[in-house]
Amino acid sequence: MRILVSNDDGIFSPGIKALGLAMRALGEVYVVAPDVEQSAVGHGITVRRPLRFKHTASAGFGEVPAYRVDGTPADCVVLGVHLLGRPDLVVSGINIGVNLGLDLTHSGTVAAALEGASLGIPSIAFSLDTSGEELNFTLAAEWAVRIARRVMQEGLPKGVLLNVNFPAGMPKGIMVTRLSTHHWEDKVVERLDPEGRPYYWIAGTPVGEEEEGTDLYAVRRGYISITPVSLDFTASHLLAQVEKWMEGL
Repeated sequence: MRILVSNDDGIFSPGIKALGLAMRALGEVYVVAPDVEQSAVGHGITVRRPLRFKHTASAGFGEVPAYRVDGTPADCVVLGVHLLGRPDLVVSGINIGVNLGLDLTHSGTVAAALEGASLGIPSIAFSLDTSGEELNFTLAAEWAVRIARRVMQEGLPKGVLLNVNFPAGMPKGIMVTRLSTHHWEDKVVERLDPEGRPYYWIAGTPVGEEEEGTDLYAVRRGYISITPVSLDFTASHLLAQVEKWMEGL
C-alpha cells in the first residue's frame, strides 16, 4: 500500500513526523507538506504563481521520502499525487489542536483530506486536542494506524472522508459522531503601526454545544471522535422547497 502523508502545520511539525513514521507499518510512505505553517487556509489551491517542490531530508523522516511545498495543504496533495504517483490512502495531520464542527470549513488539515477524497482516494484527517499537559503524538499515531488499517480493509464510499479527533491523554475508546456546532466566535482587534495607520488581527474564542453524539461531546469526555464527512454539501431536503420559491421568476 502507498500512503501520502500531509498536514497544515508544516513539514517540521512533530505531529506529521509521528504520523508519517507510524504509517510505515501499513506500507510505503511518502510525505508532502507545506514548508511553513498553513493553518486555517481552508481548501485553497494556488493558481496565480508557480510552486516549489523540494526534497527535505532535514525534516527527520529518515528513509521516508519527504518533500516541502511553498503552498497550501491542498497544493501538497495535488503535487504529491501527480509527481510521486497515485497513493492508496491519504492521511493528514496529526494537527496541533482539534478540528471540530464548523472548524472543518477553514481547516487546512481537513482540506488535505478533502482534496484526496475529491481525487477518489480514501482519506483521513487526524487532529489532537491540546488541552492536556503534554502532547502525545506517538499515542495518537498508534491509534491512527489502527484506524487507517480498518479503512483500507473496509473501504470508504467515493466522496467521503473521515475526520478524526483525538482527546488529550489516554483515549477511553472510540465514538462515531456527527459534527457539532463548535466554531470560533470571531473578534477583530485594531491596532496602530509606528506610522499611526490601523491594522487588524482576526482573533476569536471557541464555542459550541456539547450535544450527545457530536464530535465535541466525544472529545471533551476523553473519546476518539470519528466523523464521516461528505463532499456533497447539497441540502437535499430543501430542493423541492427552493424550487417552489423560484416558480414564476
